[in-house]
Amino acid sequence: MTQSYALRPAWTPLTIALMVLGFVVFWPLGLAMLAYILWGDRMHQMVHDARGQFESHRGEFARGCGRGHRHRSTGNAAFDEYRDAELKRLEEERRRIDAMRAEFDAYMDDLRRARDKEEFDHFMAERERRNGEAQS
Repeated sequence: MTQSYALRPAWTPLTIALMVLGFVVFWPLGLAMLAYILWGDRMHQMVHDARGQFESHRGEFARGCGRGHRHRSTGNAAFDEYRDAELKRLEEERRRIDAMRAEFDAYMDDLRRARDKEEFDHFMAERERRNGEAQS
């Protein structure tokens, strides 16, 4: 038995009625319904993309907060030197890890391309085999 959903992201009589009713009652509700009708089927992907963007920028923001700003002196020269050396070491480690991640991403892209090519070649060989059998 198949199920049909009346409230789905499409131009159905129910969604149009809810959109009009939303505009009549409180215009942001109508606007939200219109957005659901237009982009509802892609909502999960947009949320996933937005979350990924937020996560990547959150790390950059946290790292960038101290950049360009000299830390206040604590009054202890030895501690200030130690802190500056550790921050410099951590920044170098972050750069090294970012470079390693970029290499890994490139490696994974190459693996995906190779797998896609292998699957495509398998499809073409299977297609040729079926066409050869059909002509026989």
